[in-house]
Amino acid sequence: MSLSRRTLLAAATAGTAAVTLTGVPARADDASRTDKDDRLKRIIAGMTLEEKVGQLFVMRVYGHSATDPDQADIDANLKEIGVRTAAELIGKYKLGGIIYFAWAHNTREPHQIADLSNGIQRAGLAQPSHIPLLISTDQEHGIVCRVGEPATLFPGAMAIGAGGSRSDARTLGRIAGAELRALGIRQNYAPDSDVNINPANPVIGVRSFGADPEAVAGLVAAEVKGYQSSDIASTAKHFPGHGDTATDSHFGFPVITHTREQWQEIDAPPFKAAIAAGIDSIMTAHIMVPDLDASGDPATLSHPIMTGILRQELGFEGVIVTDSLGMQGVRDKYGDDRVPVLALKAGVDQLLNPPSLEVSWNAVLNAVKSGELTEARLDESILRVLRLKAKLGLFDDPYVTQGGVDKTVGTPAHLAAADRIAEATTTLLLNRDGLLPLSRLTHRSILVAGADPASPSGTTGPPTTTLGQALTELGFSVTVLPTGTAPTQAKVDQAVAAAQGKDAVLVGTYNVGAGSAQQKLVKALVATGVPVVAVAIRNPYDIAQVPGVGASLAAYSWTDVELRAAVRVIAGRARPVGKLPVPVQRADDPSQELYPIGYGLSY
Repeated sequence: MSLSRRTLLAAATAGTAAVTLTGVPARADDASRTDKDDRLKRIIAGMTLEEKVGQLFVMRVYGHSATDPDQADIDANLKEIGVRTAAELIGKYKLGGIIYFAWAHNTREPHQIADLSNGIQRAGLAQPSHIPLLISTDQEHGIVCRVGEPATLFPGAMAIGAGGSRSDARTLGRIAGAELRALGIRQNYAPDSDVNINPANPVIGVRSFGADPEAVAGLVAAEVKGYQSSDIASTAKHFPGHGDTATDSHFGFPVITHTREQWQEIDAPPFKAAIAAGIDSIMTAHIMVPDLDASGDPATLSHPIMTGILRQELGFEGVIVTDSLGMQGVRDKYGDDRVPVLALKAGVDQLLNPPSLEVSWNAVLNAVKSGELTEARLDESILRVLRLKAKLGLFDDPYVTQGGVDKTVGTPAHLAAADRIAEATTTLLLNRDGLLPLSRLTHRSILVAGADPASPSGTTGPPTTTLGQALTELGFSVTVLPTGTAPTQAKVDQAVAAAQGKDAVLVGTYNVGAGSAQQKLVKALVATGVPVVAVAIRNPYDIAQVPGVGASLAAYSWTDVELRAAVRVIAGRARPVGKLPVPVQRADDPSQELYPIGYGLSY
């Protein structure tokens, strides 16, 4: 590991007082918790083995309705899961949870989501065990969102890191949690608690709050408390830390070469802070950390990591949920029939989204019947899951109302809070000769060009359109020309021609690499002599690859809320106050920093 490009900091300090919320208290020795545990244990004692196995699984399902999905979704369910609907899925496998995805058509619009959640709960309560389900999703904000507009969309984690405000992180958790709760979603797989110290990280990047472990720890704890205040189970991920890899665990098996001491300094602080804040669940990472477990197993399947470190050393008593079991990182070494069994033996509680539920469910069932897993081991995890459901009030009232949706989701106050928070995140890195802010008197005519990656939420963008509309609303005369993430020479020539006669060019860049076509586009636009403003709409490292621009900003994501905030900064309607939460290395010498953590200009 190159220490010249990474700042290793002492572990973050955090308060250690236990937090008591509604339902199950955090203190294990509390008499009230003992009473609640006794009631939950009686429920467990009355469950069949099949019901116990099902309670450990959280599964995807296609469709906007629990009982009447579209035919295409019925076909997808039959092909992948062997059932027609969510209700059939719950009835067949006695599931403990369902995870929502936009691509599974679960999250079309708020009223539909609430109806789907209620349908899922009705199906669960219709089972002999009468246990409500824990509905979850990945609503990190920024580039990972499953619920789109008209719900409130906030800046992503690295943008929040640029803002540096724990109060804003807590507000994000409170508002986002309230909206999810109104939709019937009670477990959010956020905040990302990885410390992103590798600029080449393809899977975390701007999903992380930054590269400073202490700063990340503070923001993680604040966001967790925000979610808790809205009675939502938040999830710190991906333990033991996915921030220093150049491999995406969706498609490969990353190896983290941190020593035990480096792990303590870099990766552990945010998870320790989350636990101290009373985090309800922690998600595993499908990564190998040889210095923590030399077996070669992914952390998800590692007893030394899941039980030895997370349970025993860090004292975490909540729910451990695997990352998706369909990801390649957990499937490389073992077959899909072994992975769920080994995960339970390692100490996890919830088995998330296996590629074949039939294979995984029967593997766990047969492991108990053969004696490889004991029923008592299952009972331990089921008790943790039921404790969480009880804490969230699901046994008392698992349903939501349309009125609750209307008064909570995407309200003007929530949207205004997102805009205010976003304005504090935009980071100005370069401003030659005071080019910014642009004035309508001197730079009225603007060409907007650049990349248009698919919207993270499926409901916003495209970025060039959003940037153009925001400038138009502020009184500028705008021409929009999307050029893509890999512009052809013809597209470059078209952009150069369109820049003629303009007062300025605004170009959105997306993860620019050395020798990329985007680099060629920016160079050609700079050569026109028209002032060029570059906005990095994902990773903030782009500035190192686009020399010659007149001004450069980092927006950290291409969701509307962040792009509109960047335009307000560009137009002088807001002052840039964001500071880099990660260092930017030089393009010609990556061992040297071009801009350090904490760098950011203002007007």
